[in-house]
Amino acid sequence: MAAPMFNFNVGVLGHVDSGKTSLSKTLSTTASTASFDKNPQSKERGITLDLGFSSFQVDLPTHLVHEGEQGVVQYTLVDCPGHASLIKTIIGGAQIIDLMLLVVDVVKGLQTQTAECLVIGEITCNKMIIVLNKVDLLPPEKKDSMIDKMKKKMLKTLESTRFAGSPIVAVAAKPGGPESPETESIGLTDLIDTLKSNTYIPQRDVQGPFIFSVDHCFSIRGQGTVMTGTALSGSVSVNDTIEIPAMKVTKKVKSMQMFRKPVEKVVQGDRAGICVTQFDPKLLERGTICTPGALPTIEAAVISVQKIPYYKGSITSKAKFHITTGHDTVMGRLTFFGFYDNTDSTPLENQTAKIKISDENSIDLSKEYLYQEELISKSSKSKGHSAEGGDDNKIPVRQYALVQFEKPVTCQNSALVIGSKLDTDIHANICRIAFHGKLLLGMTDPKYVETVLPKIKVYKTKVKEGLVERVMDEYTVIGKNMFKKETNIATFTNLKIMLSTGEAGVIEGGFGQSGKIKIRIPGGLPAETVKRYSGGKKKSKGKGSEESANQDEDTPDREPIKILLTFKRYIYDPEKKMKQT
Repeated sequence: MAAPMFNFNVGVLGHVDSGKTSLSKTLSTTASTASFDKNPQSKERGITLDLGFSSFQVDLPTHLVHEGEQGVVQYTLVDCPGHASLIKTIIGGAQIIDLMLLVVDVVKGLQTQTAECLVIGEITCNKMIIVLNKVDLLPPEKKDSMIDKMKKKMLKTLESTRFAGSPIVAVAAKPGGPESPETESIGLTDLIDTLKSNTYIPQRDVQGPFIFSVDHCFSIRGQGTVMTGTALSGSVSVNDTIEIPAMKVTKKVKSMQMFRKPVEKVVQGDRAGICVTQFDPKLLERGTICTPGALPTIEAAVISVQKIPYYKGSITSKAKFHITTGHDTVMGRLTFFGFYDNTDSTPLENQTAKIKISDENSIDLSKEYLYQEELISKSSKSKGHSAEGGDDNKIPVRQYALVQFEKPVTCQNSALVIGSKLDTDIHANICRIAFHGKLLLGMTDPKYVETVLPKIKVYKTKVKEGLVERVMDEYTVIGKNMFKKETNIATFTNLKIMLSTGEAGVIEGGFGQSGKIKIRIPGGLPAETVKRYSGGKKKSKGKGSEESANQDEDTPDREPIKILLTFKRYIYDPEKKMKQT
């Protein structure tokens, strides 16, 4: 009987030309389908254009051995492209990794893309090993001191991230470069030992729907079409039926292999090839397959959202960003809103110290949320940005975004979502990954604006201001300058107002034809106010009467009394109703 084996996915990320592919090649024994730059464009340019997968196996590390049982761990290496324009591909690969190898060219140090890979790592996994590659290029007499210097620099950079204190290993995967004759690599044994000591048994959940991320698809004459990839959730067995949502078809699983060995079952985290009844592989180069019905195609979504501290641009409502979820990257328009609680300001403070992986899986539709002009971070709070109509000192406990996709995407609830500005100049020295979050509510109905959005209570606080024109009696005042002549004042009837002198009132309706209003003051006005504001010059008839009345109001003993009307308006309410607390 074969020794028990579990699969451990290691993402190999780093800047272009840092030597990731050489490192994966040197570490691997069994190359799988997509592996090592089969792409002709990639051969020509000498860089990885697609996710390459390969593997090697070692005996189970001692800290994972139970009661003397023998076992094997299979490391699946996901070689992610480092070329800046291919960040979409990296994000697709990063969602399936258990540990990250961040490959850094020891001569060049940390570069822009290396930092972006660090950001992706923080969003997607908990463990990292830094690999300082190409140590053979350092002058022999200064080699040790230069490696030490770079290690200190890297540790300093990692201090403020979840990877503080990560192990750093110096290697030369391919001394002399990719074209040089076969030479002994340097430091690989150390790297494998470090990898083994940082290996853990990942939490694999065989419950729930089967979702499988496909990275390659090809047909085998007489057998069927094979899809290779990684199981993101659940499990599948031979003879089960799976759905290919992009093609809107279901297929029967005929056979499965894991690294050239037939298997009956594949579970979350496994890297496998799944053979189904024949279809044209060109129709599905990459994407997702699943238990029938598990992956809806959505038009819009509500996501939880956190700003990436290294992103320096503003992230505003109505702006468009590249939204990546699974292997899909499409443009999406954003609307931000937050759940506010004055008693708790901690979450936002913590948010900028380290990138946190969201643990929230749904949005509570019974709660009310305040519309935000932008995604708020600690730095934007210090510049005085605030939520719409809100108090500048209010801090959102959680922030959300409505994402309206330019074209529908296929993904499951709770999927990781990353927002980027991929059209930024790739040579500019800036982080293009802006925010990340989790998909909490997917909207499949193309008419979601009418059917789903009204259920989400996102409001703006509106404040209208007017002036008391005159006091009719102790309980009645006439207001002006609050509404235009054409405003339908009936919609504001019975709303509460406050006078700047402290009295509360209620709008009874319009007064005349010029947008004035009649206000009832249930508690009554002080006699002094009544006396001061109800008298005044008698209006002379004809031209200039309005002016004489206005002059009278502005005399020193008649300081204007302001009328304040504050109400909430729900932005997705088709009736645009106003509500007061």
